[in-house]
Amino acid sequence: MMNASLPIVRLKPKANARAIRHGFPWIFSEELVTDRRTKALSAGSIAQLEDAERNPLGVVALTPSSKIIARMLDRDIDARIDVDWFADRIGQALAHRERLYPLPFYRLIHAEADGLPGVVIDRFGDAAVVQPNAAWAERLLEPLIEALVRVTGVTTIVKSASGRTRQLEGLDDESGVIRGTLTGPIPVVMNGATYMADLEGGQKTGLFYDQRENHAFAARLARGGRVLDVFSHVGGFGLAALANGAASALAVDGSEPALALARAGAEAGNVAERFETRRGDAFAVLEELGREEARFDMVVCDPPAFAPSKSAREAGLRAYERVARLAAPLVAPGGYLVLCSCSHAADLASFRNASARGIGRGGRRGQLVHTGFAGPDHPQLPQLAESGYLKSLYFRL
Repeated sequence: MMNASLPIVRLKPKANARAIRHGFPWIFSEELVTDRRTKALSAGSIAQLEDAERNPLGVVALTPSSKIIARMLDRDIDARIDVDWFADRIGQALAHRERLYPLPFYRLIHAEADGLPGVVIDRFGDAAVVQPNAAWAERLLEPLIEALVRVTGVTTIVKSASGRTRQLEGLDDESGVIRGTLTGPIPVVMNGATYMADLEGGQKTGLFYDQRENHAFAARLARGGRVLDVFSHVGGFGLAALANGAASALAVDGSEPALALARAGAEAGNVAERFETRRGDAFAVLEELGREEARFDMVVCDPPAFAPSKSAREAGLRAYERVARLAAPLVAPGGYLVLCSCSHAADLASFRNASARGIGRGGRRGQLVHTGFAGPDHPQLPQLAESGYLKSLYFRL
């Protein structure tokens, strides 16, 4: 029986209802009938979706002004999006993470792949950072938080409004603690290293859990060597390398607060005597190090998304090529160059080709020895290519 309390929205005859039935989670504005009644629905409204023949497809969340006009929440047309519904989704996600990690430090909810479109939740022990990047999640933030507390027992919750898509959804950028208290950065132990996560003032949610497995692989290659960690944030690759036997690490970032957190992590992990930082524009520092004829056994470049959208793809690929060109000469013979991209618009093949061109333009030749992706607490939705955003390429030069 259909949920009579919800408004009904309908696909146009030419819309790809089959893709939606097979798991694609988005409905674009040109696919939906946008009559006066649909346009009158406020952002974040919950509705029932039908195909052009009036067959029910499921329960969706609407943002009438967005290109992604609807997001599939549940295939069950009788689903009620309430605290119990949120608790069920969060509980399923938690069961997976608890199999992966002995301590409660991980990405708990990875948006569409965990059945909560536009919602990201990272857990830091008894604290959690919630990114409600879609209008429906902002509108239903209270039941979402109530369910999160019920299922996980977290006592502090931070709302992060830094997500790039919030502006497209017509949402504000006001972040802050919305439950409990924070007394400072939270120490997070991963791969033997200690990272200091600033949940309020840091980038995104304060720490990039997605690189955990890539940090570990790089650390194996860096044992006994000198490491350069460019775009280091709070010391991701460099601190992991030091914790696993690297001789030294130099972290480069444009943010002094991030470097201060990296130094605090080095102190907490008892590796401060082998850890240095240099603040500056990454491209400029790479050029400076080239003029200094500096050499490292491993160079890692993990920049922000240079290609955050299709329109930025070509410029982004040129930037990735430039990174590789400047970094390659800094690698000692037989050393390793690790190049990362978190741009979903730059697919793996294009990023790999840009990196290889840059290495060649830098006067070096390389073997590609490993390709890494986001960790298993960042699952991919197979139907949604955008969920497979992170690529890490390991070259031996």
